[in-house]
Amino acid sequence: MDAQTIDVGDGVIRLGQLLKLSGLAESGAHARALLADGEVTVNGEPEQRRGRQLVAGDQVVVSLPGGEERLRVG
Repeated sequence: MDAQTIDVGDGVIRLGQLLKLSGLAESGAHARALLADGEVTVNGEPEQRRGRQLVAGDQVVVSLPGGEERLRVG
């Protein structure tokens, strides 16, 4: 499955913001719940910090009931 690329220019984005921007989380509370449930990995490692800073090239995978969604920071 191809990853959805989220362009952040040459800056950084926090993981919670990325989840909301991509549409995988409806709100900050929803993003927090996904992270607390262990549904999110960053670059292959489990992540629970909503404030984790991501940069271009980082890969995020979110496990959802319908399957995995993959994001790439661009």
